[in-house]
Amino acid sequence: MVIGIIGGGASGMAAALEASKNPNVQVVLFERQARLGKKLLATGNGRCNLSNTNAGKTGYHGQDPDFVSNALEQMPPEVTLGWFADMGLLTVTESTGRVYPYSDQANSVVDILRFALEKPNIRLCLGAEVGKISKADRGFSVSTDAETVFCDKVIIACGGLAGTKLGGTMAGYKLLSKFGHKSTKLRPALVQLKTAWPGVTSLKGVRANCHVQILRDGKLHSESTGELQFTDYGLSGPVIFETSRDACFGGGIWTAKLDFLPQWDEKRLLSALSSRPGNLGSEDLLTGILHNRLGRVLTKAAGIGQCPIEELSADELTGVCAAVKAFEISLTEPMGMDSAQVTAGGVMTADFDPATMESRLVPGLYACGEVLDIDGDCGGYNLQWAWSSGCLAGRSAGKETL
Repeated sequence: MVIGIIGGGASGMAAALEASKNPNVQVVLFERQARLGKKLLATGNGRCNLSNTNAGKTGYHGQDPDFVSNALEQMPPEVTLGWFADMGLLTVTESTGRVYPYSDQANSVVDILRFALEKPNIRLCLGAEVGKISKADRGFSVSTDAETVFCDKVIIACGGLAGTKLGGTMAGYKLLSKFGHKSTKLRPALVQLKTAWPGVTSLKGVRANCHVQILRDGKLHSESTGELQFTDYGLSGPVIFETSRDACFGGGIWTAKLDFLPQWDEKRLLSALSSRPGNLGSEDLLTGILHNRLGRVLTKAAGIGQCPIEELSADELTGVCAAVKAFEISLTEPMGMDSAQVTAGGVMTADFDPATMESRLVPGLYACGEVLDIDGDCGGYNLQWAWSSGCLAGRSAGKETL
């Protein structure tokens, strides 16, 4: 039995490894790029946040988030870590549940998978873009520019549109649409947010730990605490990725409310500011508390002019506290798919069996990973979905039911 797998990313490699456990199966893995796992190399800022011990039924999104249940129950994070350990990968788990390779290098994950794929019954077709899949009498004809391969079963693991410079593509959606599968609207997720606030340019490169609330028309859309990074176009960093899903979509006025000192209340901050040396200039009021550039921007935003700290009134100090604890920045739009880490939306899961990942419309056709309408929270959830769904698709397809 020949199984064709379209896409050599995380879910595709997982599917190939699992399907190849059946010695009677020949796996043909097609990857349009010159090497496997290129997008995987960029995850986690090159560290590869490969899972999260908290990943379960919650933390996922789509028209039917419960679609992930079967795959995650069969391959939860602890099983995934054992799967990697058996391949020789040493991992480390942070207090947040995020899992990284002990080497702190994404290439360790890719190399381990690449070595594991060196099996007699796995054929790698690199630099081979699949342009057409046709239904044959008992299977499928998979065509690239170089050849046409007959496959008894096919797994679509092309990934999503996000990160187009690293391999994001529409291929999976298009291939599945030929078989009657429909997709929801595609949107960037885990992405930076733009602002029209001119002050952001003076803060480019500044990082700060803060609590972020994303508001739509003054109502809470999402919130999280973590590292924020200012860019020349707006806001970035893990805490923005965690709160950015569907931000600035659907109309309304969007703002980010930032608390730069979430571990302190205003009373404690006011007490600290009131005890600052009076002969210091007001522009240094927040020195030693926040990044110098950020402190000066917030002081200026509170309407404080240049003067000795001792000349500041109680109301002015209260105004600075308010700027530190509840600074609002208008948001205009998310960055595009080029910058997004994950695609929100995808091929509708209602037309796939969650117990096998097989199409309900076309027997022998499977899909897994980001091409489906499933996206996870920031912190390893999306790669966990890739491993779990890919292994389930490969295991299901590898069963000799023909």
